Amino acid sequence: MSARPAAETTDFTTCDLYDADESLQSCSVQFQDLGARSRFTGPVRTIRCHRDNGLVKQVLNSPGHGAVLVVDGGGSLESALMGDLIAAAAVRNGWAGVVIHGAIRDRALVATLDLGVKALGSNPRKSAKDGAGELDVAVEFGGVRFTPGATLWADEDGILVTP
Repeated sequence: MSARPAAETTDFTTCDLYDADESLQSCSVQFQDLGARSRFTGPVRTIRCHRDNGLVKQVLNSPGHGAVLVVDGGGSLESALMGDLIAAAAVRNGWAGVVIHGAIRDRALVATLDLGVKALGSNPRKSAKDGAGELDVAVEFGGVRFTPGATLWADEDGILVTP
């Protein structure tokens, strides 16, 4: 785990990107920035799961190649879908970021990691570890359809995704 905030290596803003291309999808969900990177971009990978982070752990423990994992947890804040150990694995494996339509835990430690993390909030309760869910399927929330392979850009103003 890195103890220092990430240096911003991206030179975009979502506002400028949208002004240049209004066909981009803009996510209306008001996510919290919880990782050390507030600005990140990459190709989308997806998971749909409910209160079970088995697939999240599996995927973030594999090579990310600069991708962004979008997790549709149905907006549930009942239990966390990622904590510091899984987030640290994402850093080690080259993931650019994680967007979780749900909760994380260990937010103080996650905030020190060189990873973009957007989530609805936090809850110390662990989730199940059965691996229930779907991998690399289209997921929708906030008026956006996230499809595997689409490009996602995220910063302090929000999230944009290619249609």
